[in-house]
Amino acid sequence: MLNAPTTASGRPFVKMHGLGNDFVILDARMGPLPATFDAARVAAIADRHTGVGCDQLVVIEPARNATADAWMTIYNADGSRVAACGNATRCVARLLMAENGRDWVVIETEAGLLDAEARADGLVAVDMGAARLDWREVPVARAMDTLHLDLTAGPLADPVGVSMGNPHAVFFVEDAAAIDLAAWGPGLERDPLFPERANIEVAQILGDGRIRMRVWERGTGITRACGTGACATLVAAARRGLAGRSAELVLDGGSLHIEWMADDHVMMTGPAVLSFSGRLDRELLP
Repeated sequence: MLNAPTTASGRPFVKMHGLGNDFVILDARMGPLPATFDAARVAAIADRHTGVGCDQLVVIEPARNATADAWMTIYNADGSRVAACGNATRCVARLLMAENGRDWVVIETEAGLLDAEARADGLVAVDMGAARLDWREVPVARAMDTLHLDLTAGPLADPVGVSMGNPHAVFFVEDAAAIDLAAWGPGLERDPLFPERANIEVAQILGDGRIRMRVWERGTGITRACGTGACATLVAAARRGLAGRSAELVLDGGSLHIEWMADDHVMMTGPAVLSFSGRLDRELLP
């Protein structure tokens, strides 16, 4: 069980993924994490050669708001902390729903309260909250229209800025597969335009309500899927008049259904899959 007490064999964890975007999930509701739990410790657990391996490490903690079931803290593979992660939210929601026997939960995060519910075929839907579109909310370093950010790098230009609790820059391209994200992602993530760094998406309009998207995630690199990135991309496409307010986002790891609803909240629906569970060696986490 995820909330089993820590023993001499190490602290329990669960490995899950959403479309290949994978997570190590720790449960700190039964007791706090050690004082040595810092960025270096997170990076050691996330290392795919000497640790468990993951794109993000997620910690479930007691809720701070009486209406929530639990608090979720998210760390990138480099140990940096982030406010939101759509795929991780679906995974944690699945765990909490299994635990409490309900088909809905409320998860508290630095980005706010997120409502999640079970759908057919094992899918989980999450209300990711309202898209934030003002330049101060993304944020970018100076006043500008976020529909056309002043940013160019090689073949990439004229992105749309969106915050889904974390910053995104969405570039629309003719062929998403042809963009060398490994070459352009690191510099764009850390461009001076983004005081909090940014997630970088390249998106190709396929038609028939489908958008192909690839992502460079800040603090992690190329991942097979990004839930908040899919939400930001749908919002960006709708703002540009390239798509309607509902679409299938085709990611490297599979598809998510994204809807930008009339109240400006963004609903994300997709899978949450359990890979395995285990215990961390005490050298990784005392």
